[in-house]
Amino acid sequence: LYKTAMMLARLNKRNVVVDAYCGIGTIGMIAAAKAGEVIGVEQNPAAVRDAVRNAKENEVKNIRFVTADATRWLLTAAEQRLPLDVLLMDPPRSGSTPEFLSAAVKMAPRRIVYISCCPETQARDLSLLQKNGYRVTLLQPVDMFPHTEHIENIAVLERQSVR
Repeated sequence: LYKTAMMLARLNKRNVVVDAYCGIGTIGMIAAAKAGEVIGVEQNPAAVRDAVRNAKENEVKNIRFVTADATRWLLTAAEQRLPLDVLLMDPPRSGSTPEFLSAAVKMAPRRIVYISCCPETQARDLSLLQKNGYRVTLLQPVDMFPHTEHIENIAVLERQSVR
């Protein structure tokens, strides 16, 4: 799943990447190998402590973690005009929030890689992004749970217009 997501993100050392809903930082640390700077955002303080420890133990130096609600953090980052090239997001089963997605659109990353364990909420969120200047360029299901009804899905969106 993560290898595919990183391939689809098409990162380079000039990229500023946000890993929203980062948990213990796994996706962001994998991205850091190819990106210039990664910021992981997670509201669970214990998960952020683990993420910081994981980055230190794995000697990942171009990543930092923020303990914050992803929606509120992204709204503030958008207001501050934080540069963002690629947004990686792996929200909970309930999906993202309209406010988070609006802030993402305002920040205008050239690419969004959205990993989801719930195709229904992902479709809802993709619809909002598509109405605001993004185009879905690829959908890639990944069967992480054979012989069950559950599936992970990676959606790649490209910015079509700057808002």
